[in-house]
Order: sequence, then C-alpha cells, then structure tokens
Amino acid sequence: MKIVRRILFLILFQLFFVQTSQAQFGGLTDKILETGASMASKKLGIDKILKQPQAITTSFEDVNMEGSKMPDFSISEKAQPLYLLPKAPDGGFVLCAGLYEMTSKSYCLHAGTFAPSKGDGYMYAPVLGPKEEIVTAILKSAERHPEISQHDIQILLWTIIARTKFADYNGNVKLTAIALLTPMQLTQLEGGVLGVLPGNLMEKAKDKLPDNLKAIFEAENKIRQLVASGNYSYAEMEQYAIIAGIAPARTDVPSGIWTLHPDGYYVRYFPSGYSKTHVQVYVPKQLMLTQNGKRIIFDATNDIACPANVGSQRLAQTNEPLEPDYSIKLKTMCVGIK
Repeated sequence: MKIVRRILFLILFQLFFVQTSQAQFGGLTDKILETGASMASKKLGIDKILKQPQAITTSFEDVNMEGSKMPDFSISEKAQPLYLLPKAPDGGFVLCAGLYEMTSKSYCLHAGTFAPSKGDGYMYAPVLGPKEEIVTAILKSAERHPEISQHDIQILLWTIIARTKFADYNGNVKLTAIALLTPMQLTQLEGGVLGVLPGNLMEKAKDKLPDNLKAIFEAENKIRQLVASGNYSYAEMEQYAIIAGIAPARTDVPSGIWTLHPDGYYVRYFPSGYSKTHVQVYVPKQLMLTQNGKRIIFDATNDIACPANVGSQRLAQTNEPLEPDYSIKLKTMCVGIK
C-alpha cells in the first residue's frame, strides 16, 4: 500500500512541477525535453528503435476468417437495441438469442492511416500487443467517467499508440490519464516506449522502413512531439493521426461481412468515420441451447474492428451507446441465464 501511495505522490508532484515549469520557463522546458530525447535516442540506436514493438499489434492477420458469412447472410429476426440487454458485472452485455445492434463510441488505434470509408470491410480481432491491458482499462474506465470527453480519451489513446513516455505527458492528456488509470497502470506507460526522435534520427530510421510504414512512424513521432510540448489541440493531433483521402477498398472482404466470434455468435461493423461504429450481433438459438444456462458476454472493450485494408484504421470498440433510447422495451425474454 505504501508503494502505491508513493507512486501516486510522485505522479501528482510531477504533474504540478511540469505545469509550474511550463508557466515560468516557457520554451526552455521544450528545449530541455528535446535535448534529453535526442541523447536517449542516440544511445538507443536506430536498429533498436525500429525493433521496438508497436503498442497495439492487432492486424488483419489476427482475424479468423473461418465461419465468416457474407453480408447477405439470411437472418429472420428483427434487430433490437443491444444496450437493452442485461449488463454484465464486469462490463458488457449478457447475450440472448436474436439479432441486436447499437451505434457506439469507437476510437482510432492506428495513427498515420486513412479514416474508414463506406466500402471498407471490417472484421473482429482481439486487442493484442504490449499495451492491450492499458487500452482495455481506459475503455472500461471511460464508461464510468462520462465527464471526460471522447476527444480527450482519443488523444490519450493516440499518445499510447505513439509509444509516448508518461514522463513526457504534458497538458490535459496527463489529467485524463490520471483520471482513467490507476497509479500502477500509469507506471506501465513507461515501458516499451520511445522519446521524441530528432529530425536526423527520424530520417535515418525512415530510410530503413518500407514505404507503407514510413507515414505511421513519422505520425507517431509528431504525436510524441505535440504531447511533450504541452501545447496542442485536438485538430492538430488529428491531422497527424488521420491521413486525408480514402484508402482503396478490398473487394474480397466487403462491408457488412460477419465474423464468427470465438464465443460462437456473429458480429459485424459499420464505421462512420473513426469515432462511432454501428455494430450488429447475431446470436443463433442453437448456440444458446448448448450453453446449459452459462452466460455469453459481449464486452466490446476487448474487441477491435479490424480493416481488411491495411491502410485504414483499426477501431477500438466500446460498450457506450450513442443516443440510446431506453423507452424501448426488449421483446426477447432472456430465460434460463444464470
């Protein structure tokens, strides 16, 4: 308990010190951060920099295509609001037989890529990578903090995807991190991360990267620079995280394709930009008959809507519906669930 208190004290002291230093010394703080990052990067070396794992590694290769269904997969049931299903104690919804849907908050988890387009096919994949527990914790915690805006949470996620050190956090993003994560989780933001890379090292590193990764690598460094400066807006962060234009769609994986989830139900995604996704879940009656009353939980914070097109953004999903209508009554009787 004493260790946790000590960590929390150090974090709060650092927050106060950084804010005070910025107010008193202005650009001097930025120069010190830049010099320190440059020294650390040179010590690390180009090869080691390039071998640092991504914070979230989920890609379309992690999608299991077995059992998937095309968009015209015949379902006789009429869709009902997913958010009306019983809540699970640890987050998510207890599924019943039938077809359910909701439009919910979603988040970009791939800086330096194109926003989703209508033709993109998205399929289910799990959250994977060194920071998977942190990302999932943020999404779960955000549900308990409606006072924190979706923009603030998205900025925090971008800093994590960009492998930003918590020591470099400045401005509102540090407050968001402290509100959504425990002191122990905050310490995990120091592992497997990069500092701000100076221009000469960036160019050397980019020369060794394939073309499709150069934009992502550069975008992540720009995000780290903005966070370290403490002077940024959501629009500035977004211009580096989101590439203007539309990635060419893959016709072999059409929009509306169904993924067979490992728990036995089907799920599909229709993104609207990166900040909201319409999700549909189909639970066959036969699946429920095999459960012997055991619960099947749909917890979207463990899911990524993964694009077949590698140039588009993978999207973290949430259990937070947008504009829910709780006056509607669920027609399905969820019987036999323990």
